[in-house]
Amino acid sequence: MNFKKHIPNSITLLNLFCGCLAIVFVANKQFDLGFYMICLGIFFDFFDGYFARMFNVSGPLGLQLDSLADMVTSGVSPGFMMFFFIKNSISDPFLMIFLPYFGFIITLGACFRLAKFNIDTRQSDSFIGLPTPANTLFIMSLPFVINHYQDAIWLNYLFNTWTLIGISIVSAYIMNAEIPLFSLKIKNFSLKKYKLQIIFVCIALILFIVLLEIAVPLIILLYVLLSIFDNAFNFSK
Repeated sequence: MNFKKHIPNSITLLNLFCGCLAIVFVANKQFDLGFYMICLGIFFDFFDGYFARMFNVSGPLGLQLDSLADMVTSGVSPGFMMFFFIKNSISDPFLMIFLPYFGFIITLGACFRLAKFNIDTRQSDSFIGLPTPANTLFIMSLPFVINHYQDAIWLNYLFNTWTLIGISIVSAYIMNAEIPLFSLKIKNFSLKKYKLQIIFVCIALILFIVLLEIAVPLIILLYVLLSIFDNAFNFSK
């Protein structure tokens, strides 16, 4: 029996397991552990494809498993987190009946994004629309911002019910928008060809060293904004 062919799928299932644990931790208000489980799940999501190529065992089963695992880790988890945020921001019992479920707009957007990605041949080397793992990191890192700036007045405006619903809608949109995002894959050491990627990585590292987990949403926003800038001015050409 060839055990090598089962290694990539086993790693994919670890991604799924991490997504399930993240949901449990969010339900128990252990948001930091939920975030770390998502990070671990995304780590497994990266390496399942790496091992599939290394062992030359890529196939349709692996593709389907990968999408289903991502649906939990990068679809259900951030949707549930936003559901929790919106629910906690509401004091009106009537609004609490239905408004929290708007958080699952993120889950719907992620599902559509994953399905579209599987049949879109344009995204082999770069992305069109924000990848679901990046969107999930943005959503799941928000509790760190809340904890760090809990006494800030602006936090009341940023994390009120309607802003959170707006973030959910924008999140679903940007995952599926026809916005080309520059690739983070660096195939050689050409400074001229990859200057945008190098600038992004340097700024991201500085932000993370200074701010730690609080830097994550800023890094995701930086990635999107730099891509829009590149599309407008062909900076990387």
